Amino acid sequence: MRRAIYPGSFDPTTNGHLDVISRAVKMFDEVVVAVAPNSQKISLFTVEERMAMLRAHTTQYSTVRVSHLDGLLVDYAQSQGAVAIVRGLRAVSDFEFEFQMALMNRKLAADVETIFLMPKEDYTYLSSRIVKEIARLGGDVAAFVPGPVKEALVRKFASLKSEA
Repeated sequence: MRRAIYPGSFDPTTNGHLDVISRAVKMFDEVVVAVAPNSQKISLFTVEERMAMLRAHTTQYSTVRVSHLDGLLVDYAQSQGAVAIVRGLRAVSDFEFEFQMALMNRKLAADVETIFLMPKEDYTYLSSRIVKEIARLGGDVAAFVPGPVKEALVRKFASLKSEA
């Protein structure tokens, strides 16, 4: 079985993430979407909420599994029997960081390849950070995320405002 890991914080899931998943499904027998905490970011949604969003939007793929990743990515990939790590590249600005990470992962686990996939052109400008900022300011994010994610963003920011 050719298994790949698609890691990320997915805070929240965007149409760009879903596009990369749809591309990876065509290349691998199984794709494990691994939701990871990011120590450099303050998450809006819990890991459980992010996993639930991903599960809800990947049900059409029988070969996608959503999982929690905590620890070193290459260790997780090897424990899952993965042959590849899938990373989305939106723009040239992503490349330097992703290239550096791919080389480090190769040094740590030479048997796990990194595959870069570019999303559909419509999503090259899209990031979870930008989506959250638009939603926080009351903008419409319907073109950037699935409907239930939009609703979750609206609920989350409404609850944060009521707490303030």
